[in-house]
Amino acid sequence: MTHFGIIRERKNPPDKRVVLSPHACQKVLNNFPEARITVEPSPLRVFSDEEYREANISVASSMKKCDVLIGVKEVPIESLIPNKKYFFFSHTIKKQPYNRELLRAILSRNIELYDHEVITNAKGIRLVAFGRYAGIVGAYNGLRTYGLKSGQFKISKAEDLKDKKDLIRELLKVSFPPIKILLTGKGRVGNGAKEILDGMKLLEVSVEDYLTKTFDVPVYCQIDVLEYNKRKDGQVLAMQDFFDHPEAYESNFMRFAKVSDLYIAGHFYGDGAPFLYTREDVKHPEFKIQVVADVSCDIDGPVATTLRASTIADPIYGYNPATEEEVPFMNKGAIAVMAVDNLPAELPRDASEGFGDTFVESVIPAFFDNDKEGILERARITQEGGLTERYAYLQDYVDGKE
Repeated sequence: MTHFGIIRERKNPPDKRVVLSPHACQKVLNNFPEARITVEPSPLRVFSDEEYREANISVASSMKKCDVLIGVKEVPIESLIPNKKYFFFSHTIKKQPYNRELLRAILSRNIELYDHEVITNAKGIRLVAFGRYAGIVGAYNGLRTYGLKSGQFKISKAEDLKDKKDLIRELLKVSFPPIKILLTGKGRVGNGAKEILDGMKLLEVSVEDYLTKTFDVPVYCQIDVLEYNKRKDGQVLAMQDFFDHPEAYESNFMRFAKVSDLYIAGHFYGDGAPFLYTREDVKHPEFKIQVVADVSCDIDGPVATTLRASTIADPIYGYNPATEEEVPFMNKGAIAVMAVDNLPAELPRDASEGFGDTFVESVIPAFFDNDKEGILERARITQEGGLTERYAYLQDYVDGKE
């Protein structure tokens, strides 16, 4: 028998998401009779304690009897229970300095840590992620920001709406001018953003038409790495070449920046790849983008207007191209930047249900089939008070040498 505990989120600012909704819990119990689930009470969770009770899921304050504790965000050190297995986004695998003490505490308390970020299949492809919902909310926020920046319309904040259908309904209330919207990325995030643009019935156009034609309706173009990067030697090769030799490429993004009004950044940025645009590029008189919705949110990186992450409470700031500094976003000449780094938290019910479906499908079976696919093994960061072999590279980080 494996006893799962759904822990209360304790990190600030509060997060309403949960890995397993009441429906997801029912699926686990129906599919695996040897499973048990207890939910820790929470006044914040998007699914109330009563919703779990109505689904016949046990709700209890103590997690001591549970073997595997499942959360979303980092667990505060004082709340860690020794000798347990934990699943959450630990934000330690890139040696993030702000969570060094957390990883040390996990090791000293003999906790077996599994990180959602490294739950992958044998090919290294992530199996569970909130990326789709980051794209959905990011696109909505970008369109909302455009309305505010242009002074053309005001719509509700995403956090005040219930689900994706509500977001689309809100967008359909307003009339957009014939702007051009650029979307980078064709993974979970980019395709999540596309769901919003398609839900609004916006016209999707080809790269050639986007770059050369004018339209009397709003349009968008979704592009991938080989459309905004080119080889320095002029060769046109398969996409894998870009991933194998990013240093051989340079950005070809400016041709899009010259005709775009709103840019939604939903791409994955790999080490060594060219920046999409630099601060010098933004100074160019033909750089036309007025609003950037940076869903990827790499600070001071490939999207040069992103100076910092913004917050759900205060999602927009301005970038002054001349001074390269932050200014109020309504300032004349300022580019409005939306760079919230926890976007799925604005749509907690949808995001939790989507994440939970993949967790039930991909992760839960591993507890009952002797981890035959290696799902747990690949995601296990600590075991028996030490780092596992796969994550041994974190030892210097734990020791304070990095």
